[in-house]
Amino acid sequence: MLSQTLREMGVVGAGGAGFPTEVKAKSKAEFVLANGAECEPLLHKDFELMKRYPAEMVAGMKRMMEAVQATEGRFCIKEKNKEAVAAVEPHARQASIGLTLLGDFYPSGDEYEIVYAATGRLIPAAGIPLQVGCVVNNVETLYNVEMAMQGQAVTRKFVSISGAVRKPCSFWAPLGSTYADLLEVAGGATRDDIGVFVSGMMMGQLTFDLTGVVTKTTCGLIVLPREHPLVERKSKPKEAMAHIGKSACDQCSYCTEFCPRYLLGYDVQPHKVMRTLGFTLAGKENWSQWGELCCACGLCTLYACPEDLFPKEACDQAKFDLRTAGIKYTQTKPVRVHPMKEYRRVPQSQLRQRLQVEQFESHTPFVSKEPSPGRVRILTKQHTGKPATPCVEVGAAVQRGAVIARLKEGDLGAFIHSSIDGRVARVAADVIEIEA
Repeated sequence: MLSQTLREMGVVGAGGAGFPTEVKAKSKAEFVLANGAECEPLLHKDFELMKRYPAEMVAGMKRMMEAVQATEGRFCIKEKNKEAVAAVEPHARQASIGLTLLGDFYPSGDEYEIVYAATGRLIPAAGIPLQVGCVVNNVETLYNVEMAMQGQAVTRKFVSISGAVRKPCSFWAPLGSTYADLLEVAGGATRDDIGVFVSGMMMGQLTFDLTGVVTKTTCGLIVLPREHPLVERKSKPKEAMAHIGKSACDQCSYCTEFCPRYLLGYDVQPHKVMRTLGFTLAGKENWSQWGELCCACGLCTLYACPEDLFPKEACDQAKFDLRTAGIKYTQTKPVRVHPMKEYRRVPQSQLRQRLQVEQFESHTPFVSKEPSPGRVRILTKQHTGKPATPCVEVGAAVQRGAVIARLKEGDLGAFIHSSIDGRVARVAADVIEIEA
């Protein structure tokens, strides 16, 4: 059974939060959609993957379609990525799978956007694609589905490295490799003092710690000089972000007018959430509710706001506060696409200019060289759900692909496997270290 194999082989969403793919394989849907949009600026790993492994991706998609009894499949790829389209199209056509060509805008990879672009359907507010008959998988996830059925567990991640590095590139990396290991493959940074965005500048995390490790959801690294304005902005503490917003927000509403979810018809209004920072203390929950359906794409903070404030972060806090208080906002009005939606899309080129990273935009060609770490730190939770429980002891010899952490029957998650041949050096609840 496909779902059980995916669980045991550790297949989870490779492009987002790591939702276990076995759950999607158990569902029933009309459409299976392959998300190859890859809309984070400077990240190009899916583009390289689609060029190199189109047959495997299409095969994985066919397996998912059969599992969920879908009658139609669509590969969603940006029209500008002509080499990827040319690679996928003949395999897709042979499998009776269609292509949906997307524009080069942000965030074209949001699953709400993908479902609307491919099917014309609108997911209910706070809902999931399955509610409108769709299952959405990242293209690397589909590759992993096919590999799992061929007996290969998820032990490595395809990543791209760009920005202030000597050789921007894409390659496979063993899970548990450090960010320093990845940078070495890219020839190292061109600057001594750097900040590293993990899995994107818009929705990823900024770090200065190169001992961080690759997980099943790591999409790549974007390296920027420490003094770059984006690094400076992302480095501010939450308290400073809130203080600036409290003193400077003039309620222009640009953050709302450019919000992709708002333009799709959802009640996301970041400018109202900004009022929670200090415009009123009474009825704070009433303003916070307008952030409940935010997808955290970051467009409001990093593109729309003329004052360089932080409405996305205000929405993050609003969601946290509401959930802590046990308050759930439900949109009551019908979801209807805003008439200006098509005219307020944000082109990638304009976004890069606003982020001041246009100079770092470049191809990240595939290289066969992989990191060869002497030691890997493999996390037991690289997915949505519960951490896997270690099933190896210190001193045990393991081979790449061997199960090192399992889940109890019925628990949401995925098995974890050794990414290298070696010996177990350390076992803890949250991490297993293996020496080559």
